[in-house]
Amino acid sequence: MDSTERPRGPHLEWAVVASDIGPLLLAATSEGLVRVEFHAGPDRLEGMVGPLVSRLGADARRAAPGEEVLLAEPVRQLAAYFAGSLRRFDLPLDWRLSSGFNRQVLQELDRSVPYGSVVGYGELAARVGQPGAAQAVGNAMGSNPLPLVVPCHRVVENDGGIGGFGGGLETKRQLLALEGVLPQPLF
Repeated sequence: MDSTERPRGPHLEWAVVASDIGPLLLAATSEGLVRVEFHAGPDRLEGMVGPLVSRLGADARRAAPGEEVLLAEPVRQLAAYFAGSLRRFDLPLDWRLSSGFNRQVLQELDRSVPYGSVVGYGELAARVGQPGAAQAVGNAMGSNPLPLVVPCHRVVENDGGIGGFGGGLETKRQLLALEGVLPQPLF
């Protein structure tokens, strides 16, 4: 290798995909889907992709529409989800952006809270053996690198409140309405 060449990191493919809740940034490595990010407008892309590339030490390539290699299946499954024909994502996931308690909680959420249902922060904390850690579960939801696919929108307050959501409360309401948990907005 020439001394001016830098070693290449893992390959990262990313694309912006239109959805019913606005543009989504999807990113994948050879291990699987690594990032889903809401509100991926042109003014926010550099702030989304740059830190992701740095954190993963990746060699990144933006996939042209229809030319996704690593993202073809995630794009297809997201379209099916929004069309109402997919109730469970079946994708390889790259968990590198989550670790420790946060990863444990997110993996439990992915395993045990199906489409059309919700779970309280405290109940999810109890499921991972930490019954007093509802606030920590909230922090784990806020750090979820794979929202939608790992359905943090299905986590609500134990008293019936909707709770927070990194994609915004209106987005959370839309996703819960899509899954039949909340009524569709009147207008």
